[in-house]
Amino acid sequence: METNMKYYALTFFLLIGTTFTVWGQQRQGHKGRHDRHHKESRHGQSFIYGKVVTNDKTPADFASVYLKGTSYGCVTNEEGYFEMWAPAGEYTLVVSAVGFETTEERVVIGKREDKEVNLRIKSQATELAAVEVVSNGVSRVKRSAFNAVALDTKEFENSTKSLSDALAKTPGMKLRESGGVGSDMQLMMDGFSGKHIKVFIDGVPQEGVGSSFGLNNIPVNFAERIEVYKGVVPVGFGTDAIGGVVNIITKKKRDRWFADASYSYGSFNTHKSYVNFGQTFKNGFTYEMNAFQNYSDNNYHVDANVEVFNFNPDGSVSTYIDTRNKVRVKRFNDTYHNEAVIGKLGVVDKAWADRLMFGFTYSHMYQEVQTGVRQITVYGDKHRYGHSFMPSVEYRKRDLLTKGLDVVFTANYNRNATTNVDTSYYHYNWYGERYRMNTPGEQSRQFSRADNDNWNGTLTVNYRLGKAHTFTFNHVMNLFHRQNTSMLAIEEEEDAIAKETRKNISGLSYRLMPTEKWNLSVFGKYYHQFVAGPMAEDATQSNYIRTTRNVSSMGYGAAGTYFVLPELQAKLSYEKAYRLPTIEEMFGDEDLEMGDVSIRPENSDNINLNVSYNKTFGRHSLYAEGGFVYRNTKDYIQRNITDLSGGKEAATYVNYGKVETKGYNLSLRYGFSNWLSIGGNFTQMDVRDKQRTQIGTTTANLAYGARMPNVPYRFADMDVTLFWHDLFRKGNTLTLTYDNQYLHSFSYYSEIIGSSSDEYRVPNQFSHNISLSYSMQHGRYNLSFECRNFTDEDLYDNFSLQKAGRAFYGKVRVYFGN
Repeated sequence: METNMKYYALTFFLLIGTTFTVWGQQRQGHKGRHDRHHKESRHGQSFIYGKVVTNDKTPADFASVYLKGTSYGCVTNEEGYFEMWAPAGEYTLVVSAVGFETTEERVVIGKREDKEVNLRIKSQATELAAVEVVSNGVSRVKRSAFNAVALDTKEFENSTKSLSDALAKTPGMKLRESGGVGSDMQLMMDGFSGKHIKVFIDGVPQEGVGSSFGLNNIPVNFAERIEVYKGVVPVGFGTDAIGGVVNIITKKKRDRWFADASYSYGSFNTHKSYVNFGQTFKNGFTYEMNAFQNYSDNNYHVDANVEVFNFNPDGSVSTYIDTRNKVRVKRFNDTYHNEAVIGKLGVVDKAWADRLMFGFTYSHMYQEVQTGVRQITVYGDKHRYGHSFMPSVEYRKRDLLTKGLDVVFTANYNRNATTNVDTSYYHYNWYGERYRMNTPGEQSRQFSRADNDNWNGTLTVNYRLGKAHTFTFNHVMNLFHRQNTSMLAIEEEEDAIAKETRKNISGLSYRLMPTEKWNLSVFGKYYHQFVAGPMAEDATQSNYIRTTRNVSSMGYGAAGTYFVLPELQAKLSYEKAYRLPTIEEMFGDEDLEMGDVSIRPENSDNINLNVSYNKTFGRHSLYAEGGFVYRNTKDYIQRNITDLSGGKEAATYVNYGKVETKGYNLSLRYGFSNWLSIGGNFTQMDVRDKQRTQIGTTTANLAYGARMPNVPYRFADMDVTLFWHDLFRKGNTLTLTYDNQYLHSFSYYSEIIGSSSDEYRVPNQFSHNISLSYSMQHGRYNLSFECRNFTDEDLYDNFSLQKAGRAFYGKVRVYFGN
């Protein structure tokens, strides 16, 4: 469900969209300027000034200071002083700086008042770059040389959006789902999707955590902001991503007791709830609890070719699929629910630890399986369920043993068990009709449990040598072990062979930052992976043996940024990158996904060029950004559909020779004061087949030069938000948001097959959403209403799986505390 309009979409967004950001005005000296600025009072606005210092009372230079939800902001000078103009009112003043926790303070500014606000910010062991946040929530990670943006989730807190829904607002990003709540979800970033993009929570990799912690299942209230690194990724993440990284930053800065709770209800019997509470005491002891749940029947209507059952007098059944006519039918075996609890306790602001936290996470899920990997296959009883438990530890210390040495250490163990149940004797069609089969199993008879053990450890060490030099070392270790247990009478040999992998990635980088005008980073990475699992001895697949292999590679790259003007920034980066195969690609999911233990790592040459412009003109804010992407990928890991016996199918993974990606994305936004934000994004990304011969042969590849199948290549989105402050009562705010998404038609098989037939194409799609929220008493009580896809468009995605039509949702939220 993305927005775009062929080639004239670009013109459309140039006219109506522009991104609005805060641009910092560095103060050359604080003393002696106050009186002059007061005399130059601008349009009746008030003057805000002050100083930002760190824990040890040293000035916090070049920190971003802004009023949340507005376009007003600046940057502190070398002495930590700042100043800005803004209309009278009540605001939340936010300070963000490299290596420090983001700090917020509520301020009340009178008309034409000179308001002094002095703040102290707390150390945080690592922070990759200063974040320059704009009023619509999308921002540029400004001082980083890497192509990165940050998304402030504040504006989404009263919506029913998940983290993945919020991410769809960032440039070059598209959300791909195979259905409703709890369905398989992939993020697409600059032409790469799924396993090419790695997800972190507070810098901790989220591999093997279970479906309950998919981004489409986590409520947006869980995060304070979301950082998106596109293409070339900083060493600090220690990852093997080729497409990019999504880092979820959770809420940590609490000075007293707080509680945040919400509940929503909507179409298809969808229920979502979230609770978050905690406290930090004066002695440094802190605790926090998060809990959320999702439930939906997902019984929306789809248009499908129905398999017709003819029940004969002799008791036999003859069937055929009506391929000429599509019928409007309702999904009937697609219920999903999940529940999760996350608890943390520990200490902060100690001489020996800035933050030491011990955590535990428990989650449970139940999912009915309505279709196979294509919509033509229907199931009526197939389902899966599972649970996971994960203890964890996190340690952060700035200036450990010596000034400039920062250390972050995290570790967790995840025990995840998933049970797949496919024991029904009945075969179903889209009408819900069924007949009894001779043998059980709608896809393939199974009642098995996969016990997954996943260990993760990360170590990041930063050493700051003066203000110009920073060295970073990072190491990530991941150990995975899966044991399958069949609960049927017949035990297959394959189930007795464990599936395991060990992954180690080390990185070292150096950053030179002689001035605020430019900086340069160079880095190298070492990748190693051990894999062991079952492999068939011959083509009959009647006997399996244990096979092992080791792979290792070296990667490297550089990234730089330069401020051509204070408002105009350019970024350029290159990386020779490797992506190691994931658990699912090697071992499958023991159900509809078939892995390949022998699959090879991808390697890619990545180039990213980005130019951004942002400035404020009085009460007007303007942001414009353009990015160019080039990827030359070898051993590209492609997800295909394989037909099985009995008319069934499954997804498989193969290494596909050479793939080239070229493309660009544009982002434009305009903001007026604190009551209007309008803008949008446009992406054109060609991912093309560059394999001259068919894999394993000398035969010419007919698809050479064609677009890769099942990859959207042109899409866009737009949104308009209006704010009405102090409506009915001071401190109350009404917010009205309209947004749309356009997706251009694409083929889900090779273009040489699908380009001339609608049967193999996902059609053009243009969907519209609207939401209305009312916040009372400065956000303490909140009500919201949403209508998604209000024009009831037919929306499709992976291999033409249909998504929900028009849907309505309501939400109530209360918040007490900071």
